[in-house]
Formats: sequence, structure tokens, C-alpha cells
Amino acid sequence: MFKRNLEKSVITELQRNPLWINHLKADCENGVVFFAIRKDEIGFYHNGGRLFKFDKNGFSTHVKYASVISETDKDYLTETKLKNKDYDLISDFSENYDRIKENCGLYSGVEALGVSEIYNKHSYLSYPKNEIVVLDIEIAFEAMTVGNKLDIIDILLFDTSTQTLKFVEAKHYSNDEIRSDKKAPQVISQINRYEDQIADKKTDILNAYTEYIKIVHTMFNKSLPLPVKVEDKVTLLIFGFDTDQRAGRLNKQVVKNEFYEGYTVYRKGEIKKVVLENLWKQKPL
Repeated sequence: MFKRNLEKSVITELQRNPLWINHLKADCENGVVFFAIRKDEIGFYHNGGRLFKFDKNGFSTHVKYASVISETDKDYLTETKLKNKDYDLISDFSENYDRIKENCGLYSGVEALGVSEIYNKHSYLSYPKNEIVVLDIEIAFEAMTVGNKLDIIDILLFDTSTQTLKFVEAKHYSNDEIRSDKKAPQVISQINRYEDQIADKKTDILNAYTEYIKIVHTMFNKSLPLPVKVEDKVTLLIFGFDTDQRAGRLNKQVVKNEFYEGYTVYRKGEIKKVVLENLWKQKPL
């Protein structure tokens, strides 16, 4: 069953943790870090990467983000100092938060960075300033087809006025999965699988995100409406192209490609200029 829930003990432990108190709560509220609830854990996302995970065992982060040397009065380290281990690795997440956060964005691909531009600007914590908000990212479902372990959809939008959820798959223009001349592009089969997941789990999705929003109310003193509907269709967002590319290959390989007929594709060259209201209203090709 698809779930989004946390034990009360996990919430209590998070609320008393220095990393949450001194850094993460404010960064979430300011749109720098995205707070995503999972089953029995929380993901904290920044610049396209999962900055931290929090569960019953406390905070953890990827070794590549935390493998840095504590602040020193010098910018350079000699080979001799390395051999003699004349330095200290960081030992406290809260004290070295900025160093870990800086490293997080260094490993993200163009699509993950593009998605981060959207969730930073349109996080559900921007409500009621924003009516359509990003409620979740990297939404994973157990695969329904043989050969796949997980189906992971990039973005879940929430229209607070109609209390409706809409899933969005984001692809950079450079991704070959969006184009093919003689057969359906690979992204078409992705979208079909995702829409099958939505049809199969619609009730679970609504229940999970009702619980999700209730937890948000507890953590951030917010009062978002609860979802009552899930859109059946997934919108494909394509970004990262210039004017010539839009008029040329994108127009030929996507807009006029027969395999995309009936699918909803929102195109925006600069990801920073995505307008969620326009994306939501985009009509099928």
C-alpha cells in the first residue's frame, strides 16, 4: 500500500534536534530545502539531491556530502598534512550544515536541478501566496510490470483551490527518452506506467496525502486544504531548450510526433520561467 506517514516519536525527536531547530526548519520555510514525507521517514531535498534523511535512527546523509574537512584558517591542504592526517573531518551535522549543503548540489544532474528550481519556488509552504504548489517530489511506487523495481514520478502538484493532485514527469531537452522517429519515445511507456499506477492506487494516494498534509500542519503550523481528487493523466514537462531548438527538433520530434497525440506536454525553455498555472491548464497534443 502506498503510504505517507510518520510515528509521533519520529516527529518529536525531529522537533528537538539541533539540526532541525538551527537550520532545516528555516530553510524549509524559506524555500531553500524541500521537506518530503515518506513512509516512516523524511527526506530533505536541496539543489536536486537528498540533503538529509531523518527516521527513528536520527539524521543521515550521503557520504559524498559529508566527506569534507572541518573549517580551517587555510584554504589549501598539503600532501604531507594528508599523509599525517593533520586535519579533522566534520563530526557534527549542525555545526557543518553549510558545508554539507554546498556539497549536495555538486552531484545533481540537469533534470534534478531543474526540478529543484520548481520545488524551491513553489513549495507547499509558499501557500497561500501560491495557489498551485509542489506537494511532493520523487514519488516512488512499487513497479506493476516485470523487470522494473520502482516507478518514480518527479513531481506532484496540488491545486489548493480545487483540492486536486496532478503528477508531472520532467525531462531535459537533452534526454533522448523524449524523441524517436519510428517508434514511440521511451517516455511514452513511462507515462503509461505512471498512469496505470494512479488508476490502481487512487484511493491510497488520496489517503496518503491527506496524512501528509496533516503532518505538515503539525510541523509548520500551516493550514492547507486536504486533497479530494487525483488527475488521471500525467503531464510531461520538457525544459532546457532555446528558441531555435523549439522551432526545429522539438516541434518536429515532439509536438508533431504522432506518438505524442493525446498526451499532455508542457514546453518551457527556461525552467525558472515555468508557470504552474499554465502547466496545469496545458491541453493534450
